[in-house]
Amino acid sequence: MENTYNISVFTENTIGILNRITIIFTRRHLNIESITASESEVEGVYRYTIVVNTSLDQVVKVVAQIEKQVEVIKAFHHANDDVVYQELALYKIPTKSFIEGSVERIVRAHYARILTVEKEFTIIEKTGQPDELMSLFSELKGFGILEYVKSGRVAITKPMKTLEKYLEELPNN
Repeated sequence: MENTYNISVFTENTIGILNRITIIFTRRHLNIESITASESEVEGVYRYTIVVNTSLDQVVKVVAQIEKQVEVIKAFHHANDDVVYQELALYKIPTKSFIEGSVERIVRAHYARILTVEKEFTIIEKTGQPDELMSLFSELKGFGILEYVKSGRVAITKPMKTLEKYLEELPNN
């Protein structure tokens, strides 16, 4: 049975590591739903958050393959219930929509915020769950969305064991 899994990969900052990680998914015919890369809480260690829809058996095999990469420090998989996650979306709409319509009320109702107001356009930011972002998109659509972009998932695990604890347990430390 397929479920959504969040894979956290902690690596050194090495050229080509992201490519080698994504090839693992390609070889297994797995589609990556989203991917986010950033620095982690440990200096010099980078984190990739990868979201996939697959079986538990498949995700376990993928994580094991990812961990075989030399630059990978540690990789984990978690079900959606084991993480707290958010995504971010930016919406560019015509500024005249604020004068002609009820965009401000919609923005407030969705707990979004206005980032910038220019003569021709206004940029709105919304952070939340994917369905919340799409709900705002649907309501703004009637006002003429000029541009829309959404981030990948940013997730933090609920289990309390920290990356530093895992690093301490590694054989070479």
